[in-house]
Amino acid sequence: MNILGPLKFHPLFKDKIWGGDKIKTILRHDYSPLPSCGELWAISGIPGNESVVSEGPLEGNNINELLEIYMEELAGEKIYDVFQNEFPLLIKFIDANDWLSIQVHPDDELAEARGLESGKTEMWYIIQAEKDSKIIKGFAKNTSRGEYQKRLSEKSLSEIMNFVPVKEGDAFYIDAGKVHALGPGILLTEIQQSSDTTYRIYDWDRVDEKGNGRDLHIEDAIEAIDFKEEKNNYINYHLHNNQSMPMVDEKYFTTQILQIDAPIEKNYDELDSFVIYIVINGSFILKSDNGNMDLGIGDVVLLPAITEKVELHPLPQAKLLEVFIKM
Repeated sequence: MNILGPLKFHPLFKDKIWGGDKIKTILRHDYSPLPSCGELWAISGIPGNESVVSEGPLEGNNINELLEIYMEELAGEKIYDVFQNEFPLLIKFIDANDWLSIQVHPDDELAEARGLESGKTEMWYIIQAEKDSKIIKGFAKNTSRGEYQKRLSEKSLSEIMNFVPVKEGDAFYIDAGKVHALGPGILLTEIQQSSDTTYRIYDWDRVDEKGNGRDLHIEDAIEAIDFKEEKNNYINYHLHNNQSMPMVDEKYFTTQILQIDAPIEKNYDELDSFVIYIVINGSFILKSDNGNMDLGIGDVVLLPAITEKVELHPLPQAKLLEVFIKM
């Protein structure tokens, strides 16, 4: 048995003005200390927010420490060559009980010019959505910088944004530069580049208990924005029981969806990457050379790159996202 087996981490809970209670009630993280938990960071290598192993022989080590020790055995050879001792993805759950700010993230080129680690491209999978829930994804029409600035000053920006209705199972790819926002009533998981850089453009004129609005980043944002009309709202994918089905296959990450109702074996001996399982429905037993691990909705586990095969035994069914990086 190799000491470097499947890894679970302590969650990092984030208090947000727009947060709710679904991370406690639906995702079963009922030990969250926050009354309005907006985000749970499940796997993070961001300095100051590194995920710490929660159980097993490596308990207490953070993910970047493990990268320093195990290098390509944890990350994969090519991935480690590029990212070294900082984990390249950030995995979150988000509970939007109110509108998030309308915001944008820089791409890699702009981030590098500004001395940031990386840009931020991400994807969302909707775990649960209340009736009439919506997101904003890009502009409803091609927009000039001048019109954008005019709308922003008049507080009518939302009138030119692309509103998209959402339901459970919908998925979205949000390129860096795409203006976006989550609406109320949505619980999702987010897969993204390892970056916490967000430029808030408009925050719906919200104020805190002292009457102060949140900081906006109008000047920083304008160079990051893609002003073109948004034409591709949803990720198109299909489900096929007991078979990994493609969702996203991009340079930053590959995501597949796997719905199981019978025991299956997954073989990763030719994949030069870690694999992350994000459980989005049901529960199953993960069997590996390191023993068994019970996993259910809201759980996230990291399979190191040296993992050759695992077995998944549903109880009696489960649905999960399977995330890795191709290089």
